[in-house]
Amino acid sequence: MKHTGVLISFEGIDGSGKSTQAQLLKEYFAERKVTVVFVREPGGTKAAEAIRDVLLHNKNLPMADFTELMLFLAARADLVDKVIEPALRHGRVVIADRFADSTFAYQAYGRGINLKLVKQLNETATRGVKPDLTFLVDLPEREAHQRLKRQKDRMESMGTTFHQSVRLGFRKLAAAEPRRIKVLDGRRREEEIWNEILRITLQFLRRSKIELPEQFWR
Repeated sequence: MKHTGVLISFEGIDGSGKSTQAQLLKEYFAERKVTVVFVREPGGTKAAEAIRDVLLHNKNLPMADFTELMLFLAARADLVDKVIEPALRHGRVVIADRFADSTFAYQAYGRGINLKLVKQLNETATRGVKPDLTFLVDLPEREAHQRLKRQKDRMESMGTTFHQSVRLGFRKLAAAEPRRIKVLDGRRREEEIWNEILRITLQFLRRSKIELPEQFWR
């Protein structure tokens, strides 16, 4: 899909701090009077939020692995169709708290579903929409889960072995696409991580074709 906008995604295992950093980037744009489209996965539309409730509620343990995969893809398909693709066509910046890389890491590497199949199905669901820049906040699974103070949802409740596989999956994805996926050490202070994200984002935007108002660069 040809578009004039940019899609920036944030990835990492639960508790890594990725959502905090995604919000900081959203706020950075807002402070400079630049409207961005902010989405989370699964979710972002009425249908996708309903699917989110099914996927994350502990009452739905256990769930067949392929059922889980198809639900994530269904939610993403609706989000892309109704929110992300229109925004990109109109030259907007879209910030996503999770996107397709989470499905590759969780359902392919975590659940063991064939990665090639997962990528083919995702390609259909998203009509080829792919992040232009991805930040992977990498943190050891034990440390990440110690940060989760609230009750864990269905995905967060999976065991240590599962989340070790997911983290390894994210790292393999990053190794395969180093130009797009930037790995950040999640053990550092929040401010240090944010400063690196901002530096990389500004460098990326200067190279991109997206039009931003003059005050953004001040």
